[in-house]
Amino acid sequence: MRGKAWMLTAVALTGLGLAQIRADGSSTVYPITQAVAEEFTARNPNIRVVVAFSGTGGGFKKFCRGETDIQNASRPIRPEELEVCQENGIQFIELPVAYDALTVIVNPKNTWAACLKTSELKAIWEPGSKIQRWSQIRQGWPNQPLRLYGAGADSGTFDYFTEAIMGKAKAIRTDYQPTEDDNVTIKGVAGDTYAMGFLGYAYYEENKDKVKAVAIDHGKGCVLPSRETVLDGTYQPLSRPLFIYVNVKSLDRPEVQAFVDFYLSPAARRAIRSTGYVELPSEAYRIAQELVKRRKTGTFFMELPAGTPLSKFIQELDKELR
Repeated sequence: MRGKAWMLTAVALTGLGLAQIRADGSSTVYPITQAVAEEFTARNPNIRVVVAFSGTGGGFKKFCRGETDIQNASRPIRPEELEVCQENGIQFIELPVAYDALTVIVNPKNTWAACLKTSELKAIWEPGSKIQRWSQIRQGWPNQPLRLYGAGADSGTFDYFTEAIMGKAKAIRTDYQPTEDDNVTIKGVAGDTYAMGFLGYAYYEENKDKVKAVAIDHGKGCVLPSRETVLDGTYQPLSRPLFIYVNVKSLDRPEVQAFVDFYLSPAARRAIRSTGYVELPSEAYRIAQELVKRRKTGTFFMELPAGTPLSKFIQELDKELR
């Protein structure tokens, strides 16, 4: 019965005219929420779901001011963001919706950098890095300029990449092209033989004819990002959970309750899969549904270590109901 609650609620909305739901935040999670919104509005044409992206950090600023109903996040909320939400009386429910394989990309003409060690990634991207040419990474690689593209400072992808690779969030060299729009990174790397970038897996999947993924060696050999390597926990340390945060007050509006119920229902799985991200096990969505039902607020994953395997994440999620 619970799985179809969104359908029953949607019927009750038919006399309301056009209702609107506002979502913002992560550009990584944007394709998921947008795909789910399209499925939902096809069934509920009297509801408009407006999905934007200003980065996880930029989105939390709006969310904690009460300007949005749903916050897309590619990392858990940070203490300073939580403090602003609390100051403004914004209570929320933290809901995992998918898993991502943060992906390092190069140009298809790049025939040498098929795999990079995490130590090499750190040397490339760390603050004050002296690496300016490919030949400085490994002997025998081209003596050509290395041009870098990646997420901007308001992005959860930026925070997660720096924490996972450098060991400290926001620690990164400054001479790269930052952006909150992952399509800019795709365009930059696709147009430059000697470029490198990092972004969410879905953007790589959508553009794999234009860019190439780099395998990552975290000490146990080279592993490419994929649904399988995320599920079996071998793609480390760049596997990460993706979230939506829902304003509890917004759930008092039937259209928001209906959308969140749909988001967590089996009916939305096809939309999540269509983005290229890894859907969670059914148990995770069942737990999330229960969190919404109980209105269980607050963050449970703020201290989640970067690179937490999916299996461990599910164990931690299960504790939320206890």
